[in-house]
Amino acid sequence: MKTFDHSTNISKLQEYLYEKKWLQEEEEVLATEKPGDGNMNVVLRVKTNQRSFILKQSRPFVQKYQQIAAPIERLIVEHQFYKNLENSALNAHMPKILGCDISNFVMLLEDLGDCEDMVTIYNTREINKKAFQKLIFIIGLVHRTKVTDNYPDNLAMRELNHQHIFILPFLKDNGFSLDDIQQGLQELSIPYKNDKALKKVIKKVGKKYLSKGKTLLHGDYYPGSWMTEKNNLYVIDPEFSFRGFAEFDLGVMAAHLIIATGKKKYLKRIHLNYDGKINFKLLSKVAGIEIMRRIIGLAQLPIDRTIDEKKKLLKKARKMILV
Repeated sequence: MKTFDHSTNISKLQEYLYEKKWLQEEEEVLATEKPGDGNMNVVLRVKTNQRSFILKQSRPFVQKYQQIAAPIERLIVEHQFYKNLENSALNAHMPKILGCDISNFVMLLEDLGDCEDMVTIYNTREINKKAFQKLIFIIGLVHRTKVTDNYPDNLAMRELNHQHIFILPFLKDNGFSLDDIQQGLQELSIPYKNDKALKKVIKKVGKKYLSKGKTLLHGDYYPGSWMTEKNNLYVIDPEFSFRGFAEFDLGVMAAHLIIATGKKKYLKRIHLNYDGKINFKLLSKVAGIEIMRRIIGLAQLPIDRTIDEKKKLLKKARKMILV
């Protein structure tokens, strides 16, 4: 397998791109750069004398935390997701595929330019109404897209995600010191790790997450996957995609809006604005679990919140789970 990253020799990369017939005549690679802080994969912005594009490659581990194994086939899932949506209205909200080399787990994507991801909402503590409406519209279109039964079940990625969402945050001894993140967080987590009623519900929702559903999901619908550029809004990184239940994507979305703003009203807003029938209690449970795992789990967010603010969020989340 040929591998590429920011240290790859330009001539080696150019030779590969010519070999794949992905470069035009007389097109030369001038430079590469990192377009942002990716977690899962190698992501390069390739600049040529004619244009720029994004090269993405998956590895058998999480790029940012290479001690964590992750299925290399996730790039194939991402490719399938984009291919299934490229002829729909979602075309305007996702990068176009320029090429795909399955044998080396490489994909070339349109460069969306100077986009910013929406993690900034954690600091501003608000999301504007237009962006909220667009996000609901986009995920509704994803969920209504019909895919065939041979769409990847992505079970290995789901099993990895299942551990980080439903299991590890609620283990008494998971080898992760929360006080290294923020003093007092470890003590704050203990009542939830000992809460049998809570863990029973979490286990049930986790089981549903691993079962096969009928709805096409993005699978990681949170601010790190939402990109803005002027008035445009794009959704990227669907490598956790699978066919499941709509409340999962929507619950994750709700959780992050509640974490950002501190306002539980986004649960009802999503329920009211979503074009489709959903189970409000299931939506609430997923959102509560996602809030908890982002505060007392391993997958921490770039949020600046006091222990007291986190305590309030955890209390909200517990009520949402036990609804």
